[in-house]
Amino acid sequence: MLSYQHLYHAGNLADVQKHAVLAWVLDYLTCKSKPLTYIETHAGRGVYDLGADEAVRTGEAAAGIALAEALFPPDHPYRQRLDEARAAHGARAYPGSPLIAALGLRETDSIHLAELHPQEFGHLRDAARDWGAHVHKRDGFELALALTPPTPRRGLMLIDPSWEVKADYDAIPRHMANIHRKWNVGILILWYPILKGGPHGPMLKALEAAFPQGLRHEVRFPPVREGHRMEGSGLFIVNPPFGLEEELAALSRRFASLSKPAPRT
Repeated sequence: MLSYQHLYHAGNLADVQKHAVLAWVLDYLTCKSKPLTYIETHAGRGVYDLGADEAVRTGEAAAGIALAEALFPPDHPYRQRLDEARAAHGARAYPGSPLIAALGLRETDSIHLAELHPQEFGHLRDAARDWGAHVHKRDGFELALALTPPTPRRGLMLIDPSWEVKADYDAIPRHMANIHRKWNVGILILWYPILKGGPHGPMLKALEAAFPQGLRHEVRFPPVREGHRMEGSGLFIVNPPFGLEEELAALSRRFASLSKPAPRT
């Protein structure tokens, strides 16, 4: 989809869920010295200015990371990546998943980022010059199939489409099955929005049938403004690493605390 620009939504609560999990998984994987491969199918621009008119206009960051950041302790990998991104790009910077990966990985690891949108690709290419990343102006699923199994074989793929193409709901299970067939040891993380009407339902049934050992995590939150259809955020994870279920339970508690009224003083 060549109209979607994530700057309008950067730092929202869906990003908090997705990026907190991504940062944790990468931190877990880098505890071992063996190198790994990170592949992202829909990368966006990599780093976002939350002071930009587009970000301010929607109010999604104000209702997202501005409220949720304090729920993560300073030593959590997500908080560390936020601090590092701001140190490198300024106080208003928010790291997209490519920057979270670049900050969390090592020189021995490989990073491949796909982005088709011309403007977003230009931003990503410029931002990634110092990351040691391979940036591809190519369909993400084509790239995923071309690269798998990658070298090193150990690693992670983030699948994070815009979901503005309705056919994605039908195509995603097939894409993931094809990728897994070629790269059965890779961790696959799919992010999906929870929209009114539940268009993700049939897709999840297909994924759970194809990957009975997959891990599903969802959080709910109110639409950020009138007419906004998103009321939650979900992840489906193939080959989840050890300890992730416990981390997801902690993340659910953090999100639940956002909906609790503040104590009276």
